[in-house]
Amino acid sequence: MNPFDTRATLLVRIRDPQDQAAWVEFVDLYMPLLHSYAIKMGFQDADAADAAQETLLRVSKAIPSMQYQSDKGSFRGWLLTILRNTLRLHASRAKHHARGTGDTGMLELLREQPDRQQLDLWEREYQLRMFHWAAKRIQSSFQQTTWKAFWETTVDGKSIPSVAQELGISTGAVYIARSRVLASIRQEIELAESWHDQPAEHR
Repeated sequence: MNPFDTRATLLVRIRDPQDQAAWVEFVDLYMPLLHSYAIKMGFQDADAADAAQETLLRVSKAIPSMQYQSDKGSFRGWLLTILRNTLRLHASRAKHHARGTGDTGMLELLREQPDRQQLDLWEREYQLRMFHWAAKRIQSSFQQTTWKAFWETTVDGKSIPSVAQELGISTGAVYIARSRVLASIRQEIELAESWHDQPAEHR
């Protein structure tokens, strides 16, 4: 089975409780996204981690009855709905127990449909997570010098001439390294998006 087939069937594979590898891959992709979004919504680290884990538990229970239809929202949108519902429950519990994450303003925000700002936040967190997830997966495919040329100029923000001097290569070689790695990351993300943006309906 090629990588595309693996990603294209991941949402089907995680329905099988015996397919632990599929669930590990799913959690590796989405746990940091859920946790980061909760943090950005104002939750403390421990509460955000609990909410992310609870969201994934809800997903694992709901997946067996999920159906895909072209006129429904994407899986990513469905996942955001589950996360926000989970966060709302956590905030409500915290309010009743006089903890810091359950203020009225947060509860009201979570009770409402996400506005453009909240959707943009989810999209930014998703894009960032996808980038790092894809980069982690393809890093071993490149020589260390190529990877450092890409990472230091693209992520760390160092100048191309300084990195070229540091690595003992030409500036042209740095440009080529950046281009090759970015192309590979984009391909990895496109393959992943072939399955996790499928329309989803939970029945």
